Amino acid sequence: MSRRLAARIAAFVIVGAIAAFAGFDINQSSKAPWPWWVLVGIAIICGVIAFIILPYVTTIPYRWVRDQIRKAEVSDLVAGAIGLVIGLIIAALLSIPLSQLSFFQLGRWLPTVVALLCAYLGITIAVVRKEDFGRLTSAAFGGRAARRANREERESDEDHEERESDEDHEEREEREEKTRLRERLTGRSRARNSDKILVDTSAIIDGRIADISQTGFITSTLVVPRFVLEELQHIADSADGLKRNRGRRGLEILQRLKDSHVPIEISDADAENTPEVDAKLVKLARQWHCSIITNDFNLNRVAELQGVKVLNINELAHAVKPQVTIMQDGKESGQGVGYLDDGTMIVVEGGKSFMGSTIEVTVTRVLQTVAGRMIFAHPKQSASNIAPVRRTGTA
Repeated sequence: MSRRLAARIAAFVIVGAIAAFAGFDINQSSKAPWPWWVLVGIAIICGVIAFIILPYVTTIPYRWVRDQIRKAEVSDLVAGAIGLVIGLIIAALLSIPLSQLSFFQLGRWLPTVVALLCAYLGITIAVVRKEDFGRLTSAAFGGRAARRANREERESDEDHEERESDEDHEEREEREEKTRLRERLTGRSRARNSDKILVDTSAIIDGRIADISQTGFITSTLVVPRFVLEELQHIADSADGLKRNRGRRGLEILQRLKDSHVPIEISDADAENTPEVDAKLVKLARQWHCSIITNDFNLNRVAELQGVKVLNINELAHAVKPQVTIMQDGKESGQGVGYLDDGTMIVVEGGKSFMGSTIEVTVTRVLQTVAGRMIFAHPKQSASNIAPVRRTGTA
């Protein structure tokens, strides 16, 4: 039994019992008591109402307050607390004369209303005008002290730069950790994860990320969030044989990356209130100010619309495709001959009819000769489907 269900059952029993005892007491003093089954029905109705509305008066408000506190800056929380204290002090001073009012019994409930109003106004004014209050306080009490502190801080920074070369590694780490903690508490910290790259499931399953990483083109740390790893495991456990093979291939690629000493990290970071994996990746990338490596066309477009840099392996592969100009006829009938920039000869079977057009070709074999390397290919498309553009071909 889950804790939520247990709490609801407990609320049903407690509220129902309270309603039953209250009805019994009313019956004892009533001239026309209700039948026992009416009391039982009222108790059951009250218990059912408590069972239904319990999450709406406990769990849901608690989660809303928790989320608001997490989103708020520390400076706002401090200013709100100070404003609350000042508002309650003012309400306490006003409650003394207000409690003396006798007409319409205002003295009983008006102090409570004034206390709530003062607390709300205190919090609101303090949070909205916190910067003005800070400048006023600094100008009135701490202007000279602040300037002296800034001068001492600059001097200490200069001394620190001179002593830094003589300090050991452990002391520097401790000082940097304290600095990061102070920045987080004051709400001034900024994301410093630009040296990381978030990896999407499609890029892992594709497999070319391992080859690219081993070449040294990717120097940043590849970060695989835990939810991406869980999606990959879910695919590997699928009943569909094709999906299962793709998932297992992805797990093998991850193991290959770790064995090849490529900088890779499994992160527990998650994006709350975001169920989809793609949306989680985009949200984390925006928070960390880092890029995403993927093969997913839709994720690519959505991330670019939200200002996230995307490294698309398909676009990389397309960009490094060599361009070759078919310049002359080959020795065999219908052949077209072109050359790469390094002088490598490419013989395209049937390429003569494609001269003046851009086409895609499939490499059939590579022949290494004494004079150099020769590449043999054939077109992927027929000549009737190609419109003349320029005298180039794509290998």
